[in-house]
Amino acid sequence: MGRAPVFSKSPASASPDSLYGIGSVSPLPWVCLTHLQVRGAAGVTDGNEVAKAQQKAPRGAAPTVFSRILDRSLPADILYEDQQCLVFRDVAPQAPVHFLVIPKKPIPRISQAEEEDQQLLGHLLLVAKKTAKAEGLGDGYRLVINDGKLGAQSVYHLHIHVLGGRQLQWPPG
Repeated sequence: MGRAPVFSKSPASASPDSLYGIGSVSPLPWVCLTHLQVRGAAGVTDGNEVAKAQQKAPRGAAPTVFSRILDRSLPADILYEDQQCLVFRDVAPQAPVHFLVIPKKPIPRISQAEEEDQQLLGHLLLVAKKTAKAEGLGDGYRLVINDGKLGAQSVYHLHIHVLGGRQLQWPPG
């Protein structure tokens, strides 16, 4: 009846090389990073996330980068998977630990979730909590869902960002 849930053995204190190395997913759907060793500075934004989000729009039936990760046509550093969702590390982390929780059901935006998605949405939050614990985020973490253009959503497949591993600031943006 499908795969059993699987957590990776990657610790929260993994080096940046292990977070960005072989098997990383490109944020650009047409560029594969599997042959590169890319390094980034966790916690530093490139400054144009809002511009990227404003250029994006729901593309209907066009596959998103997340649907390509789900169908395994793009690689990802997968931390957890069950029949309803997938969890993987963000390729451009904004904190020492930054991973995404996505439903396998294609819901473009949280504002487009239906009543029938209630159980799934709760499941995503519980999986985020369990994965945060497995990643060593016992001192706290932040959950973020961006919605639409003004919310800086850049991939129109519902996803929860889980960020931790350092003191986060408020307000966030």
